Amino acid sequence: MKSTRTVQRILANYEGETPGVKANLNRMLMTGKLGGTGKMIILPVDQGFEHGPARSFAPNPEGYDPHYHYKLAIDAGLNAYAAPLGMIEAGADTFAGQIPTILKMNSANSLMSGTAGKNQAITASVDDALRLGCAAIGFTIYPGSDCALEMFEEISALREEAAAKGVATVIWSYPRGEAISKDGETAIDIAAYAAQMAALLGAHVIKIKLSTNHLELPEAKKVYEAENIDVATPAARVAHCMKAAFNGRRIVVFSGGAKKGADSVYDDARAIRDGGGNGSIIGRNSFQRPREDALAMLGKLVDIYKGKA
Repeated sequence: MKSTRTVQRILANYEGETPGVKANLNRMLMTGKLGGTGKMIILPVDQGFEHGPARSFAPNPEGYDPHYHYKLAIDAGLNAYAAPLGMIEAGADTFAGQIPTILKMNSANSLMSGTAGKNQAITASVDDALRLGCAAIGFTIYPGSDCALEMFEEISALREEAAAKGVATVIWSYPRGEAISKDGETAIDIAAYAAQMAALLGAHVIKIKLSTNHLELPEAKKVYEAENIDVATPAARVAHCMKAAFNGRRIVVFSGGAKKGADSVYDDARAIRDGGGNGSIIGRNSFQRPREDALAMLGKLVDIYKGKA
């Protein structure tokens, strides 16, 4: 597969990585309508585990079928498709080689009690990713959870194994748990901290949420105010998170969150683009819409990242 100068510059930031890892990063960066631009849109469909089938797929019942999501990602010209083991397996043969896949290796669920602690179960292996031809593994960490140290140790071991076998690693870094408030989950100081943690854990691609201008940690707030760190606008906050990801040396994509109006989705993408982010990982805001509406939305997002909208 060819590589553009833009993609080659991105890959040059991944010093010490195996050729297999770089080949798979190149594969994702060069696929789809944004191929070669350094921007990415990824379709993640792990919500059936997280929220349950009806909450995830009843708004657009075609989404109960795993093949629907493969087709949506391929037809929309996205860079990659991410899902848990069962969904990847359900279309791995039919759609082999048509789009890079990311095997989501751990998941939470809505049936756990409130006293269980914020954690996720490992539900797949690196060998599953190899067997299914995946470009990357995906793994969620919860900075702020009492279970976070265990999660860090789990992904450290899995990342080491995956890299040795030529598979890239995507880390979903989602602050939540006993150490932070609900507002803190999307606070700018916490979001930047989450990006830094994922980078330090060896993530090749980092997934975080778009942040608010709320500052959660008192000691961090003092620094933000003393150093006049600009977090006033969404684009400024994206730029700050990119600095936390090794000064932009790591690919960072931002999650779409719960379903919302199309204009809000487009505004988010413009903020990501203008702040120097690498793109979007957008699930419910695409697959919960009728197929034609989803394709139109994803097409406009491509145009936004290309600077055309």
